[in-house]
Amino acid sequence: MTARVLWRKSLSAVMLSLTGVCAFVAVSVLFLILGYLVIHGGRSVNWDFFTKLPAPVGELGGGMANAILGSAKLLALASLIGVPLGLLGGVYLAEFGGHAAGFVVRYAADLLNGTPSIVIGIFAYALLVLPFKHFSTFSGAFALGIMMIPITLRSTEEFLRAVPLALREGALALGASKWRAILTVVLPAAYRGILTAVLLALARVAGETAPLLFTAFSNRFWSPGWNQPTASLPVMIYTYAVSPYDDWHRQAWAAGLLLLGLVLVINLLARVVLSRGAAVRRS
Repeated sequence: MTARVLWRKSLSAVMLSLTGVCAFVAVSVLFLILGYLVIHGGRSVNWDFFTKLPAPVGELGGGMANAILGSAKLLALASLIGVPLGLLGGVYLAEFGGHAAGFVVRYAADLLNGTPSIVIGIFAYALLVLPFKHFSTFSGAFALGIMMIPITLRSTEEFLRAVPLALREGALALGASKWRAILTVVLPAAYRGILTAVLLALARVAGETAPLLFTAFSNRFWSPGWNQPTASLPVMIYTYAVSPYDDWHRQAWAAGLLLLGLVLVINLLARVVLSRGAAVRRS
């Protein structure tokens, strides 16, 4: 074995070891966080945590049922706001965005995606909270919906562009209009990718706290309507974490464990949907 070959093999072994260590460290961080959450908050995850309201200040026990329901309401309404706009914007960019207007829309979407969440929260606060002089579920969902738009838009564009051109040409050759071809051929072919984009957008906004502090704020009771403040898991985590009560700290860890679990499930579901779509295309 020549010195040059030995040098190349040694360098390859070193780089392989280095990249392996970096990958191990990156994965270890997630497991360290998950382990820390389980240790400090696992015993607080019980039936009362899911079914009861927060206990009065100074009392032990209670739960975060209102925050769990509030987060579900916020994410559902945010999806109704952000997904249609992002989906239609992605269709426009993929099918009609090959000119200057398309460049502007892409740039604006990328800029919005990089905008700090607190800035979006302040915008929603100025638009929906100050004029009506109260916090509300709708204003919080509006802020989260804005954050979902660029993720859904850009991902939808990429998945639609991955649809083979032959499918579009075949639909047009059969006499379908452009929009009919999009609705009946292109979108069904890319629906798994679009669903993945929606799930990733949900995972992105599920843990946002700053926008909700300015919009939905919080509530220690049930919030049945859409026009009043509502509790949410991220804000409750913040509120409990900065409190001086040990029991609240444990519940904050438990809420963090629940929120991380939710994000992990959404991401795993997105990967399953995407991998099944790839398997269908290969077959």
